[in-house]
Order: sequence, then C-alpha cells, then structure tokens
Amino acid sequence: MALPRSLTSAYSGQCSLSGRVSTLEERRALDRFLAGVERRAFRMAQIATGHDDEALDLVQEAMLKLVERYGMRTEAEWGPLFHRILQSKIRDWYRRTKVRSRWRLWLGRDEDGGEMDDPLEAIADTVTPSADHQLQTKEAAAALDAALKTLPLRQQQAFLLRAWEELDVDQTAAAMGCSEGSVKTHYFRAVHTLRTLLGNHWP
Repeated sequence: MALPRSLTSAYSGQCSLSGRVSTLEERRALDRFLAGVERRAFRMAQIATGHDDEALDLVQEAMLKLVERYGMRTEAEWGPLFHRILQSKIRDWYRRTKVRSRWRLWLGRDEDGGEMDDPLEAIADTVTPSADHQLQTKEAAAALDAALKTLPLRQQQAFLLRAWEELDVDQTAAAMGCSEGSVKTHYFRAVHTLRTLLGNHWP
C-alpha cells in the first residue's frame, strides 16, 4: 500500500532548521530512520484511527517532534522515543475523539463518511508468489486487520509494539507510558483474543 504522500521528505530539511542535528552523517542517519519507520508507523496509526488522513497527521506530528527534540540522541534511542511519541499522539487522538463522539450522540448527529475497509497488507513481500499464496496472504491480512481493530487501544498498542516493532517489554512500557506488568497483561490478552478471532489465520 502506497502512502498518500511522502512523510520523510517533509523533514528532509528539518534537521538543519532545528539546529539540533548538525552533521551530514547525522542528518542522513535520521532520514534513514524516518524512511524505515514511516510505513509501519502509518499502518499502526491507521489501525488505531481507521482514517488515512488522521493517521498521516499523527505520524507527521510524531516525526516532527522526534526531530525537534531528540535529533541529537543516539540512533539506538530513536526507535523507542519515536514510538513513545506516536503512542502518546494516538492516545490524545482517542481522548479527543471520545469527547467529540459524546457531543455528536447528545446532539443526535452521526459521523460523516463511511468506514475504511482496506485490508492490512502483508508486512513482507514474497518473491514471485503463486496465486494461491497471494489469496491466502490477502485473506490473512484482512482477518488480522479486522481482528486488530476489535482490540481495546492498550491491547492493540502492546501487540503492535511487541510483535510488529519487536520492542522489548521495557521499551514497550516506555512507549505506552505504563508499567512492564501492564504491558505483559495487555499483550497476553491481545494474543489470546487474536488467536481466537483469527483461527486458521493465526501464524
């Protein structure tokens, strides 16, 4: 799935503008990090919000904050810091959305537009896949996309950060702003629910 517009290119000059990343090597390293994380970050935000534009805005805000505040940190620190920023942005979005939803219900109004039904693409591309394999991958991706959207936000965050981004428990706790015990609980419940919902599609 192609992103609606380039994310990383929006920050190609941000390093020099901020004054926090001065060398060409550091700037290139940060650009590589942003380019490497943008697609997964967008899908993570898209699953959480259900909207392309909302997801894109959240990822852009997280990238900008990372560059402005943490550009001079080591490359090893950028991943956990970025995901902490992004998850904070997603939680803020949820809070704002809940407030707006309460007002819409009280005023008797409904959402504008329909829900997205684009399936979650396979994370890794395969080499010359067969038609059967493509169909199975598409079905599994659609099932995973639908199952993830049924999870409570905290379980969704824990699963995506642990299983998709491969953060450890400590890094996930930092990104989610909770204890390691909470991460383990949310992740366990998410895996249990997903295994039940996905059935034969469970890897």
